[in-house]
Amino acid sequence: MIKKKTTLAAKTSVKKVSVKKIFVLDTSVILYNHSALMSFEDNDVAIPITVLEELDNFKKGNDMKNFEAREFIRLIDKLSPKATLRRWSPIGKPATGKFKVIMNEQSEIDAQLVFGESKPDHRILNAALVLSKEHPDKKVILVTKDINLRLKARALNVNAEDFETGKIKDVESLYTGKTIIEGLTKSVIDAIYADGFCMPADVGIKNPIPNQYYILKNTRSSVLTFYDPVSERIEKIEKKSALRIEPRNAEQIFALHAILNPNVKLVTIQGVAGTGKTLLALAGALEQKRNYKQIFLARPIVPLSNKDIGFLPGDIKSKLNPYMEPLWDNLKFIQSQFGEKDKEFKNINESVENEKLVITPLAYIRGRSISNVFFIVDEAQNLTPHEVKTIITRAGENTKIIFTGDIYQIDTPYLDSQSNGLSYLIDKIKHHPIYAHIRLEKGERSELANLATDLL
Repeated sequence: MIKKKTTLAAKTSVKKVSVKKIFVLDTSVILYNHSALMSFEDNDVAIPITVLEELDNFKKGNDMKNFEAREFIRLIDKLSPKATLRRWSPIGKPATGKFKVIMNEQSEIDAQLVFGESKPDHRILNAALVLSKEHPDKKVILVTKDINLRLKARALNVNAEDFETGKIKDVESLYTGKTIIEGLTKSVIDAIYADGFCMPADVGIKNPIPNQYYILKNTRSSVLTFYDPVSERIEKIEKKSALRIEPRNAEQIFALHAILNPNVKLVTIQGVAGTGKTLLALAGALEQKRNYKQIFLARPIVPLSNKDIGFLPGDIKSKLNPYMEPLWDNLKFIQSQFGEKDKEFKNINESVENEKLVITPLAYIRGRSISNVFFIVDEAQNLTPHEVKTIITRAGENTKIIFTGDIYQIDTPYLDSQSNGLSYLIDKIKHHPIYAHIRLEKGERSELANLATDLL
């Protein structure tokens, strides 16, 4: 009996040994996040020599991708000050594996012959094929943000995955910042109008999220409110305008409230084109310009048709103007609410001339400490999570940051609705008392613009 028990115990103590993996990094992953090397637990990471060659082409410039390339090169140099990169070297961080550079990109199944072209992607595929043959006991996985490269890899029977770090699971359930509560009694609604507030329990709210917005309804009336983490009450919201820009729906009222709320230091506004994201942010900023030293308006430069900014003629200002034109359009619209002789009209011109209001590309923000600034980041869906983090960490005392964008309108090839910086920020920071978010759903630009949004 004792022998049987011992045998049973021995059997139950046996654990299934997981197969070690080797992750092969594509250039797109490193340009997305230079610290991606640290994200694969105790598995090994391989870097094809072609990736280092491509990074060499990206290291010059002021864009975030250039910064990521330089930082990765420095990281590799730091991790291997004396060791040769052709041998497996420890990554150094606790509970991580080893890394090396793959020099051999000549595999039996040559991706360059299969796809009929010599290009970096095909040499990277060859490196993954070589590793698969050299390490049959390990699972080799190509990690890339390039969907087409993943498809090519699978066509060659190579495991391929997206880089999941910084990617949210379900974009459809992404935090909206707004909740509608119906079926309330008339006495509760009347009390909120009379007192200006109520307690969360009075309207059936448990564990309220800081700065969450609520539309409270009964059969005949409704009231717009939000949960104030300072007073810990559901506070009534009054409709306000900013430089004669009037909110046209409940979500716009919520957005402008968040922009004007001095207790909120970080705001995200998500919505499709024509919902008024940038206009509200700019009008709200100008309404509060006395509270800040400067107003910064920035947006990532995403070249169209693969034409870099360097291809455009003229100096840096003339090169940037085509990318910044949407911001100027909103500024002109706000000015159009006043006559040319009005003080507000002149003040806006003076703000631009005196650099109280500065429109700039994001590349010129990195490395600065931004204090006493109202900072609007437009088209934030074209930023990576790492870029968003970099921007927020620049914030000094008395700085407020507004991120606006449409997570379904991505202009960069290696981002999508789940992996962009705006989605990541909304998902990760929603419970913080100095943060507010609202999703704008109704287009207010024009009837024609709404027609295109709804039907095309």
